[in-house]
Amino acid sequence: MKNIIVRLRNIEKIYGGKSVIDHLNLNVARGEFLTLLGPSGCGKTTTLRMIGGFEDTDGGQIFLEDKDVAGKTPNHRGVNTGFQSYALFPHMNVFDNVAFGLVEKKVPKAEIKKRVDEMIELVQLQGMEKRMPSQMSGGQKQRVAIARALVNRPKVLLLDEPLGALDLKLRKQMQFELKELQKKLKITFIYVTHDQEEALTMSDRIAVMNEGRIEQLGTPVEIYNHPKTKFVADFIGESNIFEAYIEEKKGSRISLVMESGKVELNAPDFEYDEMVYVCVRPENMKASMEPREGFTLRGTVMEHIFVGSTIKTIIELPSSQLVKMTNPPENEVIPVGTNVYLHWLPQKTVVMHTREDRVYEIIEGAGNEKEEQ
Repeated sequence: MKNIIVRLRNIEKIYGGKSVIDHLNLNVARGEFLTLLGPSGCGKTTTLRMIGGFEDTDGGQIFLEDKDVAGKTPNHRGVNTGFQSYALFPHMNVFDNVAFGLVEKKVPKAEIKKRVDEMIELVQLQGMEKRMPSQMSGGQKQRVAIARALVNRPKVLLLDEPLGALDLKLRKQMQFELKELQKKLKITFIYVTHDQEEALTMSDRIAVMNEGRIEQLGTPVEIYNHPKTKFVADFIGESNIFEAYIEEKKGSRISLVMESGKVELNAPDFEYDEMVYVCVRPENMKASMEPREGFTLRGTVMEHIFVGSTIKTIIELPSSQLVKMTNPPENEVIPVGTNVYLHWLPQKTVVMHTREDRVYEIIEGAGNEKEEQ
């Protein structure tokens, strides 16, 4: 466990009799950029605040460098926290804002100047030391807030939606700058966001949270290409998710029956007659005039949407489910109203277990309709 700097063990948080963090476990490696990602109310900010000491836990333990920090105040935990609001002192210039924590700790003046100058250079604000917050842009204020947090040389930097108030272009620029800064300093960052693209762009690992639990923990590539649950597949990027059951299994090869057709592929970890979700990303979806081997899914082209680098095509299945397909603009566009067959590379399929009764009812209902016909 030498490389682990933060450990959460069975963390609980209860508000109004309701559990908002449910026995959560998490290890964060030294020097890692880890993102807590999820929708509003999933518990990501509460988790961050408990690590930082701004919220007490109702159960479990938090360890920083193998020391239990229960009961310790934020300034005695070796962490610093940055918020979306920047929280800069309006009556202080840039230099004094960055230096504030060091002044409070009574660090010698020469050391304060040296460390503040280093940080201002690192966040590229040289020449702005005497500016007041009211004279700065949103991106510049954010850099000041980050410099102020980093000048204390924390072991862990906690960031709660720090780029949320910025416009899209500046936000993307700051994502890159923040990641480069973290690489240079080799400080552990724990970052909270609800923005999937932001998480995929910046993180070494992502913890996808839902209702106070971690649904999946992995690298951006693992999370995107191999989601383990329907929630993760639906929340990270765009997905086409089909409900199906396994009609036949021969060795590792299975035959999946959906409302609108069949698909055959290799999936050794699934059983005959099991209910499953099938996930295919829009960029992996293909359409043709004739059915392809192993696929009988069909639908009608309903709409094309130009989104800059891609054309998004919407295809409606007989079940009324809408399927999304993306292609480069230079590809030939299939006319609206055309009946097409859908297919994809079998290795680009993600099959997920489910035991939801609703799925059984939908599939069984579809089967009964076929028998009546």
